[in-house]
Amino acid sequence: MDNTIHLQSEKQQITTETNRHDSQYTSAAPNAVYIHIPFCTNKCFYCDFNSYVLKDQPVMDYLRALDREMELTVAQNPPERIDSIFVGGGTPTVLNPEEMDFFLTSVRKHFSPWAKDMEFSMEANPGTTDLEKLKVMKAGGVNRVSFGVQAFQNKLLSDIGRIHNTDDVYRSLDNAHKAGLTNLSIDLMFGLPRQTVEMLDESITKALELDLPHYSIYSLKVEENTLFHTLYNKNQLPLPAEEDELKMYLLLMERMQAAGRMQYEISNFAKPGKESRHNITYWRNEDYYGLGAGAHGYVGRQRHINVKGVNPYVKACAEGLPRMQQFEVSQNEAMEDFVMVGLRMLKGMRNDDFRKQFGHSLEDIFEAPLRKMLNLGLIQQHEDQGGYQLSPKGILFGNEVFAEFIGILTEE
Repeated sequence: MDNTIHLQSEKQQITTETNRHDSQYTSAAPNAVYIHIPFCTNKCFYCDFNSYVLKDQPVMDYLRALDREMELTVAQNPPERIDSIFVGGGTPTVLNPEEMDFFLTSVRKHFSPWAKDMEFSMEANPGTTDLEKLKVMKAGGVNRVSFGVQAFQNKLLSDIGRIHNTDDVYRSLDNAHKAGLTNLSIDLMFGLPRQTVEMLDESITKALELDLPHYSIYSLKVEENTLFHTLYNKNQLPLPAEEDELKMYLLLMERMQAAGRMQYEISNFAKPGKESRHNITYWRNEDYYGLGAGAHGYVGRQRHINVKGVNPYVKACAEGLPRMQQFEVSQNEAMEDFVMVGLRMLKGMRNDDFRKQFGHSLEDIFEAPLRKMLNLGLIQQHEDQGGYQLSPKGILFGNEVFAEFIGILTEE
């Protein structure tokens, strides 16, 4: 799943000192790159991502336009060192081997040098990754693949609009290992229509039997402009009861911990050292390049959103950078973003990192909501890091905690 952060709002400055620090803000070139491939074999019933069914799409025109955006981007802000690349979608692995090779050649050409331990992740759907394609991915530098499995019950997969089955999952993972790709992750979902706690338990069991280094497990969110949203509005979406969804989340946390997968973010679990370094870039509110149709980027306190449609994107790239919007993120907004995304990580946010970005302590800016959340037992102070993290109770009510820090710097 694309974890690109979508955070925009207008906020006022709070002190003369803050204004002065903001005006002097400078940023080195980003070390992280997000690239969007918007094509899919079909549209899942819950998906609101910027994606389009592959049939009759101008794929090579899109890849050539993407190459052009890469060229213009690095000319404007040359990279110094790339630590992580994440290719999301859509389903990037719907590209055929020749298209995949063209795309990965473009990435290597424009975004270098790579760090020695650079993480190059690509999202994949089971059934779209044969051995030949996975070998092309490996040869092109991809060293981490995240498979969108979602569940291990074929009927449930069909009911949410997935086109793969469990046999495809095992076949795809086997092919990945044959291609020499071992840093693998799978996505699971809970809170799905007609899904029971027992069904999730079965999926977790089958997922853990694979002994993978990383698991992402997301709760369903009914988004606008999806089939599920239409059904929900018609009262035709049989979602689990809230108490069952809570039981699901508690179950997955318990089982992942027992299996040695550390919960390092609200929805992510990994063996030590196998956390998604690219997504941690977002959760630390650090800069990243964002390329492709509908992609978001964040560089030097400037956030941009690209043109969304495939053909409009191709046309825009022929004329320059394909921007739909570009705007400066104020100091206040950046500080609120830092807290909201930083608290998603179980290690939380550190005062040293906040001071490095903003020249203030967390307490200087957020004394009231920090005190309120501490008193409610939803956050706790680090014992040795000089910062804050969600408490065990707060993990279950993360959205309520985040909301306490958003918009307060605009208040009179």
